[in-house]
Amino acid sequence: MAEPHGATRYGGGRPDTAVAGGTTTTTALLEVQGLSTSYGPVRALDGVSLTAEAGRITAVLGANGAGKTTLLRTISGLVRPTSGKVLLDGEEITRAPVEAMVHKGMAHVPEGRGVIAELTVDENLRVGSLFRGKVGREEFDRVYDLFPRIAERRDNPAHTLSGGERQMLVVGRALLARPRILLLDEPSLGLAPRIVAQIFGLVRQLVDSEGLSVLLVEQNARSALSVADTGVVLNLGRVVVTDDARALAADEDLRHAYLGF
Repeated sequence: MAEPHGATRYGGGRPDTAVAGGTTTTTALLEVQGLSTSYGPVRALDGVSLTAEAGRITAVLGANGAGKTTLLRTISGLVRPTSGKVLLDGEEITRAPVEAMVHKGMAHVPEGRGVIAELTVDENLRVGSLFRGKVGREEFDRVYDLFPRIAERRDNPAHTLSGGERQMLVVGRALLARPRILLLDEPSLGLAPRIVAQIFGLVRQLVDSEGLSVLLVEQNARSALSVADTGVVLNLGRVVVTDDARALAADEDLRHAYLGF
């Protein structure tokens, strides 16, 4: 993907690698250790541990009620855990304020495509840059280059956008915070397969060419595994299996038991 003039890579470029015994390995950017979260008497997460490596897509999969959304909300500080730790680049951020998470390089795109309906597309994007201070026009142009459909509607109120366009807008808004890791919650929800493929393809492109790291929560396991590097399957708040995405997609018994395809 060609970079426009003045563009800066998300996440600061490709991740560093460590070489041990002649083998190149990726770096753990986000670590979740024994994370448990409860809503009153209901335990939504029960000792979840996972690693999201730098410059890769880690997909968290499972049926409704598996704990996927709670996991992202706990990682990003919107929900407080009852136990466990979250580390970003080795630094514990478990109970850091949401604003601090953003400054440390984490951006969370919740499910539901939450735009500010009365504001224009351009004004919605400016909201995403608030924690960054002054953001140059070239950075907005960068988002518009990535999402030509919302570029065409930059002066339109957000409530006039289609579902797919709103999803593009909220992802673009998150990118203006220049994240190192992007938490994406159910980006395919309610969208046509063609739009899902377009959005997932762009996310894959950002990871491959610009070093962005992504923790992707998805119920559409087939689409998620087609772009992910690693898959983590949750069931009733617990990790069932973690494996290479292609291996999970090829495991017919596991797919039928937990992934619905």
